[in-house]
Amino acid sequence: MSIYFNNAATTWPKPDCVAHAMSDFLGSGGANLGRGTASVRDLGTMGLVLECRERAARLLGGYENASPVYVTFTANVTESLNIVLKGFLKPGTRVVTTSMEHNAVTRPLRHLEKNGVELEILPCDRQGYLDPEKLAAALDAKKNDLVVMSHCSNVCGSVQNLEAVAAACRERNVRLVVDTAQTAGLIPLNAAALGLAALCFTGHKGLMGPQGMGGILWQPEFARLCEPLVEGGTGSFSHVETQPEAMPDRFESGTGNLPGIAGLNAALKWIEERGIDTIRAHENELGARFLTGLKKLDGLILYGLPEMVDKKRLSVFAVNFEGVDNGILAAELSSRGLETRPGLQCSPWGHQTLGCFPQGALRLSLGYFNTSAQVDEALQILADSLVVMRAQKLSAQ
Repeated sequence: MSIYFNNAATTWPKPDCVAHAMSDFLGSGGANLGRGTASVRDLGTMGLVLECRERAARLLGGYENASPVYVTFTANVTESLNIVLKGFLKPGTRVVTTSMEHNAVTRPLRHLEKNGVELEILPCDRQGYLDPEKLAAALDAKKNDLVVMSHCSNVCGSVQNLEAVAAACRERNVRLVVDTAQTAGLIPLNAAALGLAALCFTGHKGLMGPQGMGGILWQPEFARLCEPLVEGGTGSFSHVETQPEAMPDRFESGTGNLPGIAGLNAALKWIEERGIDTIRAHENELGARFLTGLKKLDGLILYGLPEMVDKKRLSVFAVNFEGVDNGILAAELSSRGLETRPGLQCSPWGHQTLGCFPQGALRLSLGYFNTSAQVDEALQILADSLVVMRAQKLSAQ
């Protein structure tokens, strides 16, 4: 049995209830949303989708008393960000972001930049953090229409000071969009209290749900300002030849991932029952144990915050070892039963900021279902692999 340390890519395993809910929907439910006769099966699908919207709104702090109306379901956080950014930013508008972004932010912004959107990239420090005062100064220097940023780096686990960033944006009437791919389900979030224009999330990481699920929590006014990326059948307002204005229909054309919604709903219920604080405390405990052991390994180069500090870093570690290629090391670790991820992790800007571009880094990301015994075993596998690889390199010289 391998040790899975790639939870920043997707959490694994999922809670058992996730697969069971998806199987139950396909086996005994299965009706399409809003495209039936109000049979028991049809009403079951409607109730399921509404319940999942309600859970997401409660967990992430939706507007208007966590109204489910302002929860849009998407395929993933990348789609969520594309819907928001391409729906709002037009030629002549100006957007600010950070140097630690994932390509889910980088690539849409570069596309929009080619089409006349003005882009400013604020540098983060060598541990991956944005100084909120530098953001405030940038917002004071020029008129801006939007700030978009990741709450936490998928490369090194650095969690941004979202409260300070949101306050700077609110004080200057600048809309803020946040990518919570790494933090939703692990750090308490309240989009309405923070005044976010949109909170974009994915279902398959900290939210413990299946791949193929994501979403957006909208500020109501901002939702009205964004143009839909996809238009078509919504199962509602079928007499109207243009896209409905009503939410959530406005951004949900076509048949959604209903089995995925069933799985996500089960995962959200599972998180509610355990509590975010309990989940995070366990992951932090494992992360502290792993980080202590990492620091004892010869030739370690660690990126990001060197200590486990609650709500300032997650148990996502980016490392290199002197004289060792991280890609070859990842292959060696895999052969010994330790699953990781080498390279650039879809974040070239992040690696440039941290000082590990173009070679990237080896990422080891722990999750709720890992154990202390696995942490100790993983450290031993790392140590043994480094000894073997260095010996091989010496013999080849």
